[in-house]
Amino acid sequence: MPHTTTNKKFPVILIMGLLTAIGPLSIDMYLPAFPSIARSLHTTVAEVTLSLSSFFIGISGGQLIYGPLLERYGRKRPLYFGLSLYFLASFGCALAPSVNSLIVFRLFQALGGCAGMVAARAMVRDLFDVKENAKVFSMLMLVVAVSPIIAPTLGGYITAAFGWRYVFAVLILVILLILIGTHFFLPESKKPDPSFSLRPASILKNFASVLRHRQFMTYTLTGAISYGGLYAYVGGSPSVFMELFKVSESAFGLIFSLVAAGIIGASQLNNLALRYYPGEKIIRFASFCQSLLGMLFVCLVLLHWNNLVLTILFALLFLGCQGFVFPNATALALAPMGHNAGNASALIGAIQMSIGAGAAAVISLVQNQTALPMAIVMTSCAVVAFLVFVFGHKFLLQRVDESLLQQRDVEMATTL
Repeated sequence: MPHTTTNKKFPVILIMGLLTAIGPLSIDMYLPAFPSIARSLHTTVAEVTLSLSSFFIGISGGQLIYGPLLERYGRKRPLYFGLSLYFLASFGCALAPSVNSLIVFRLFQALGGCAGMVAARAMVRDLFDVKENAKVFSMLMLVVAVSPIIAPTLGGYITAAFGWRYVFAVLILVILLILIGTHFFLPESKKPDPSFSLRPASILKNFASVLRHRQFMTYTLTGAISYGGLYAYVGGSPSVFMELFKVSESAFGLIFSLVAAGIIGASQLNNLALRYYPGEKIIRFASFCQSLLGMLFVCLVLLHWNNLVLTILFALLFLGCQGFVFPNATALALAPMGHNAGNASALIGAIQMSIGAGAAAVISLVQNQTALPMAIVMTSCAVVAFLVFVFGHKFLLQRVDESLLQQRDVEMATTL
């Protein structure tokens, strides 16, 4: 039964935050090393980019594998397996003799790392009371959002000083620390269930039962589609800032860090907002604001009124709304899933990563050396997410137990 309070479980929340950050850290840290990898392995940057694609494939599909495993064997045994697989695959990446082997090892690295992402979400639902879930997810988002601030800079420094292979050596060290923290600080939040079948037909049936749940689907799609706007920004910002506005690589890093800091701040302000408003009202207001900001940004681009400062400002405000939408949407999606939290967590991750990868792919296909593709895709994600929430809440949630939606009188989380 959920009974843990956030004020007393800082080490648990920190470890879960690190588990959730494995994916973003694995992506952001090696991005600056692409040219160095290409030279070392006698290939092109375009070929090296396929290792990023294989990672996205692994982290999307792998989450669906761990959902059933977390229900059958408890939370920690599959987690240990996944972290160990990541550890071994990281050695493979560090020693990769060719770009093709790097692509394969990155796939296995993602298949291992996504165990932490799925397990962390499920364990929030296991360990904490429903009214505290959104607050915990905001705190996890704080840890995750630090990754885009420090990882690219750290990865660039390591590559310049020691070579790209040492980026993966650092990831090996990080995963060892997470394994130690998982063993000593993270409790087993769900006992193994031998009656849970791992037969494909049963697994598909369990996934289908989660997907049929109206509250789960409404809030999962709201959060995932809105999150697609962040992926659109990540995919489009290098071209917009470095090619359109001609900023340097170091200046781009500062811009990226500023926007990431905005997301961090918003996610923590969400904890304060939860003291006075239920999560559903926060989602409605933040999603509406995000849609409005996006449409204003598109208008500025069409009128050629956007400049570097305005583009940074709109990105900061637009993505700041994400700090209010995503934690609450995730918490409300998982609220009724106590008996099936592992599968639900896996589906949330798979849907989120699939939509996000799709948004980033659209950006790459329609890039035209202007800010318009990025602005349109970001805005489209925000507007569609808002419409999903409004119509889903109106027509699909009429019979949802209102007690699951109440998050009033929540204490402010201890700041990290």
